[in-house]
Amino acid sequence: MARLFAICASGVAASLLVACSPAAEAPVGEPPLAGATIGGPFELTGANGETVRWEDFRGKYAIVYFGFAYCPDICPTDMQRMAQGLSEFTEANPTLGANVQPIFVTIDPERDTPEVVAEFTSAFSDRIIGLTGSADQVKAAADAFRVFYQRGETQPGGGYLMDHTNITYLFGPAGEPIATLPTDEGYEAVAEELAKWVR
Repeated sequence: MARLFAICASGVAASLLVACSPAAEAPVGEPPLAGATIGGPFELTGANGETVRWEDFRGKYAIVYFGFAYCPDICPTDMQRMAQGLSEFTEANPTLGANVQPIFVTIDPERDTPEVVAEFTSAFSDRIIGLTGSADQVKAAADAFRVFYQRGETQPGGGYLMDHTNITYLFGPAGEPIATLPTDEGYEAVAEELAKWVR
């Protein structure tokens, strides 16, 4: 199994008032990642070979996850919970949910071609945009989003795993970091976190 590294975001967690309805306008305080230097310009390749830039998502909330399609367990689990959480949030809040764009960025461009990434993301939701690129492009994107990754040892048969951070970020319409989504706690927790910040 790949070794996973967690990044601890600094910030003071505000006391949250929990409302009965996910759509309720309860005060939630300052976002946990407010002011953090996470995210930045990238230029990657989409499923159809088109160039995709971080600026393309302005005006929408964005969920960003870095992983790899050949991951045997952690990435698929995180992606499934993220997709289910977004689906639940969108069902309760159709207009707000429609303004959230989930994005998967590979950290294994050697194997994750646009076709492979598209097949991987479509297994969880047709809403997810899958991105790859050259090794340099992927590294630049990962650096901008404070994501660590490295290739693991070659396994018998020639395969390998990727060591990487597995953080699911939520960004605001101006590209500002807002919070991490708790995929480790299940899709219900993801839906609840989205309801706090997507307005």
